[in-house]
Amino acid sequence: MNTYIAPPNLLENRAILVTGAGQGLGRAAAIAYAKHGATVIMLGRSVRKLEQVYDEILSVGGPQPAIFGMDLAAATDTDFAAMAEAIGYQIGRLDGILHCAAAFEVLAPQGLETVDGWMKLFKVNAAAPAAINRACANYLEASGVEQNAASVILVSETHGHAPVAYWGGFAVSKAALEAYFKVQADEWADSPMRINLIIPGPINSPQRARTHPGEAKNSLPQVAEMIPLLLYLMGADAADVRGQTFAGSDASPPKP
Repeated sequence: MNTYIAPPNLLENRAILVTGAGQGLGRAAAIAYAKHGATVIMLGRSVRKLEQVYDEILSVGGPQPAIFGMDLAAATDTDFAAMAEAIGYQIGRLDGILHCAAAFEVLAPQGLETVDGWMKLFKVNAAAPAAINRACANYLEASGVEQNAASVILVSETHGHAPVAYWGGFAVSKAALEAYFKVQADEWADSPMRINLIIPGPINSPQRARTHPGEAKNSLPQVAEMIPLLLYLMGADAADVRGQTFAGSDASPPKP
């Protein structure tokens, strides 16, 4: 996953929205994007965690980021529209979105799951990314026309691609995200916006710690190993890469 070496100014003068930026892959990506010149707009449920990432970005010399505290499980189209309007007013552009936010409850048999639980999972894992993309489409399209820069990256999960027992509503909601991805990629096939999907596989993340609490964390690929791919897909070197799924051992940018 670490074959791509991004130029230091890869995302200079770009504005990138990262959901789930308070921890795990979203946090690592937000810091990496800022290190490569991007103004990062961090969205997450915990403002406290976002403030910590904010301080980390400033400490590494990144442009001043922005924070949007939002609970995706409760957000409405009005909230997403207000967020997009605020981005336009405060920053004036949006060049890319990385969707890392995810909801996960517990591993459980179907008989113990509820409609309310499923609806929360669908809202955060599938509906919210689609709604955010809709709300921000005008800014993304403007960036695509101006600089061929508009990139959206969705983060799915292994069990959404290959569902198995006990993953229930989480697996189904991630499968729905993959279905949305195919629809959106088809609709954007001839547009200045591009969208791609990654399935990281097992990595040392907060979610993995919840599903596999007894696992040796140092035996897993680390979150940092995903960063070259996330930089590649967000930057100009991947301007012609669209509608692609990067999964597991294939989740890496091409060798230079």
